[in-house]
Amino acid sequence: MPAPFAAALLPLALLAPAASPVSVAETAFDPATAFVRPTAISYAEDLVPYGSHARIVTDRSVPGRTVLTLTVAGLAPDHEFPVHLHTGDCGADPASSGPHYQDVVDPVQPSTDPAYANDRNELRLVLRTDGQGRGTARAAVDWQPRPGGARSLVLHAGTPAGRHAAGDRVACVRLAR
Repeated sequence: MPAPFAAALLPLALLAPAASPVSVAETAFDPATAFVRPTAISYAEDLVPYGSHARIVTDRSVPGRTVLTLTVAGLAPDHEFPVHLHTGDCGADPASSGPHYQDVVDPVQPSTDPAYANDRNELRLVLRTDGQGRGTARAAVDWQPRPGGARSLVLHAGTPAGRHAAGDRVACVRLAR
């Protein structure tokens, strides 16, 4: 009797949708110490309050191109956040997100060489929030990240950053792999 059962499942497997070239992730920021491992971590509650929201749309529908759109609500009002793809995963230590993801990796790390550290080789966004802490930023690059290579999206403090240095990592969103 196993053969007819397996044969009955085969059409269902054929109906399963293929991996979509467009992914959408919606999440709320939590502390790194949350009981359940959070998808989005805030390291600076004054800039990225717990419970604030992020929506990330990643469009890979055009071969060799990636378009990422980040939409947020509830962040610090009237603030500018530099945002980058990073190679590491989000963790309790903000540094666990690793360096910026680069399409062509700089052999010297940390990367400061403008031949590698630029907006053609890294996916960079500038997220500006309005008076209510809402904002949207979009960036497009003519490449697609290597599978498993871009593991997080990191918000940096930016300027004016108050008690935070401009490069401080203030939030991290774990990306689907």
